[in-house]
Amino acid sequence: MRPRLRGGRTTVLAALLSLALAAPIAAAQDRTAPAAGPAAGTTAHPRLPHQYEVTGPATPAQRTALTATGATVDEVHAGKVVITADRAQARAVRQLGYALRRLPDPPATAPAAPAGAAVKDFPSGYAKYHTYDEATKEIDALVAKYPAILSKQVIGTSQEGRALLALKLSKNVTKDEAEPEVLFTAHQHAREHLTVEMALYLLNEFTSKYGSDPRITKLLDSREVWIIPDLNPDGGAYDIASGSFRSWRKNRQPNTGSRNIGTDLNRNWDFKWGCCGGSSSSTSSETYRGASPASAPEVQVVAKFVRSRIVGGTQQIKAAIDFHTYSELVLWPFGFTDDDTGPGMTRDDHDAFAAIGKDMATTNGYTPEQSSDLYITDGSIDDWLWGDQKVFAYTFEMYPTSFLGGGFYPKDSVIPKETTRNREAVLRLLEIADCPYRAIGKEGQYCKGS
Repeated sequence: MRPRLRGGRTTVLAALLSLALAAPIAAAQDRTAPAAGPAAGTTAHPRLPHQYEVTGPATPAQRTALTATGATVDEVHAGKVVITADRAQARAVRQLGYALRRLPDPPATAPAAPAGAAVKDFPSGYAKYHTYDEATKEIDALVAKYPAILSKQVIGTSQEGRALLALKLSKNVTKDEAEPEVLFTAHQHAREHLTVEMALYLLNEFTSKYGSDPRITKLLDSREVWIIPDLNPDGGAYDIASGSFRSWRKNRQPNTGSRNIGTDLNRNWDFKWGCCGGSSSSTSSETYRGASPASAPEVQVVAKFVRSRIVGGTQQIKAAIDFHTYSELVLWPFGFTDDDTGPGMTRDDHDAFAAIGKDMATTNGYTPEQSSDLYITDGSIDDWLWGDQKVFAYTFEMYPTSFLGGGFYPKDSVIPKETTRNREAVLRLLEIADCPYRAIGKEGQYCKGS
């Protein structure tokens, strides 16, 4: 159960944030500090963050206060949450008055490899996950096999020079037609490898079924589909570079004046950046927002691409899904405010968002809710896509529901089921992308020709 609790938020949040920020978290600047005592059956790795079950937080305000310590909230239940935190962040959470229980580390977790060590593959039990090079090879093979409906663009490079790709799917793929466009993005957070598999699944499904599946054929005949399969290839490579998992979240961008590495890409977007207690200014934080809006090169590249889809003054991208793990959620804007209709969103906008989100959730069994029902976030891609570009943008938090199912690292045996699980939701979003207000019966008011 994920509560939808409201009321009394501003006062409580202010008090909790003050307490959290007063906690002595300066030690978090040193990633080499010893970790908290390990749970039974685990091995302490001082360079790595760990997951903890926190008993007590039950409201969005209380959960937002947890993130002020620099930790991330990974899953939410009634009266309990799971966080990822280093030693200092865990101590700060305890100083908020909560009890913490250290959870087992991901399978085969190992200390950091020496600088310059070669990137290795996924560990045993995860070999069917794709490394960046493996994914690129599969994409190139699909482009060669289906050149009439699939094309590849290099839209920029990551911090470490890896190509960031945008794949286009459409009947007349070489032409820029006046058709509704839909964007699918994946892997903003390094440890969320299942999202790359989701992007590859969509590429394979659309290409292999075009011409034989009437529904997919009709959609590619009338839509332009964009897939950016890997926003954070550097972080993903680093997460497995030792041959096991590091539970790494951010990109691999150096931070001036600090030895802490990385920016949380999904707190770096240039809309309500750093506005509302939903990200951190500390380079040691899991949710470090970056030095300035869109300071991360990967965010710059994707934002520039999205703006390139403005044709004749109109944004051609009408809807989007950003894939994450985990918790099995369908989320919609806004994250920076708990108001249903924050600045830049009308009641009809909200109602259309909610209707489409709830409809998609009926197909995959996820829980649908406004992003801020969990906790406040600012500088997120969904808020930017709507607030800046008026794109009906959703976040899907994929399998599992909890750390008991593998958390950020479910075994590769789940890939077919958990990617296929989102097929119907994706198709429904594509079908309604030409006029999202049709979801609330107001297509005549908002959509020309309806």
